[in-house]
Amino acid sequence: MNIQQLEYILAVDTYRHFAKAAEHCRVTQPTLSMMIQKLEDELGIKLFDRNIQPVRPTPVGRKVIEQARNVLQQVSRIRDIVNEEEQALKGTFQLAVLPTIAPYLLPRLLQRLSAKYPELDIRILEMKTTPTLNALRNGEVDAALIANQPTEPYLRGDTLYYEQFFGYVSRKETLFKKDLIRTADIDDERLWLLDEGHCFRDQLLRFCKMEKVKIHQAAYRLGSLETFMRMVESGNGITFIPELAILQLSDTQKELVRPFAIPKPTREIVFVTRKDFIRHTIAKILIENIKEAVPKEMLTLRPGQRLV
Repeated sequence: MNIQQLEYILAVDTYRHFAKAAEHCRVTQPTLSMMIQKLEDELGIKLFDRNIQPVRPTPVGRKVIEQARNVLQQVSRIRDIVNEEEQALKGTFQLAVLPTIAPYLLPRLLQRLSAKYPELDIRILEMKTTPTLNALRNGEVDAALIANQPTEPYLRGDTLYYEQFFGYVSRKETLFKKDLIRTADIDDERLWLLDEGHCFRDQLLRFCKMEKVKIHQAAYRLGSLETFMRMVESGNGITFIPELAILQLSDTQKELVRPFAIPKPTREIVFVTRKDFIRHTIAKILIENIKEAVPKEMLTLRPGQRLV
């Protein structure tokens, strides 16, 4: 039994497909299958039921996989301890980022990081909040960027910046003629919002005191913020965008932006790690560069803003 075999069985458990697992591990499928077969022969058990698609672990295989996950977490921690002792930037750093943060922050951040720290290997994974928290708990990512402080006892968060929400309003909407958005003016049947599971959606629904979104949401379940912005620009409805998104807009697009009246809904963007996190050198670099990448006024909660 070796570490490589444990990595292979975790990959198969994740992808439930031998070819996809082999691609992830950057080996051929015959090599991965052979190594897993050797491990099964050594243990005298079958780890996966290959007679069904997608493949899935056998009952005893699930127990072995869970223990393998624990072992690999401990192996990773040994490497992290050594790297941190040397203040090294070696190895990969897995960073989960919400889909409503990534398109607007990362273009401002990654170029800055690559110029200053070319040896730093940051791997970005876009995830919604719940999968992100699960990945942190399981040690599948090193850190995450989420909205609002974590409540889980095994996590800690460092505030990065505060980001206000804005309306993005079609020229055909009555709301376009107004300078400010008031929640009473929002017609939820004309509103484009992300599907359930996005904290961006949940925060705005709470702030606007809406239980659900009707026609548009039923017609288009799997949209992105960028898709909804294009719908608004074509003359259809209203959506909401985060503050950093405005910095990417043309002058014509900025004409569709409307701020909220006070109190202005605002989210807290947080760098989250497990409490037993070790790689503080890289974390410090990321936190410092993220704060440098956003406008200075976003580093503090401003008058008239309310956290949602």
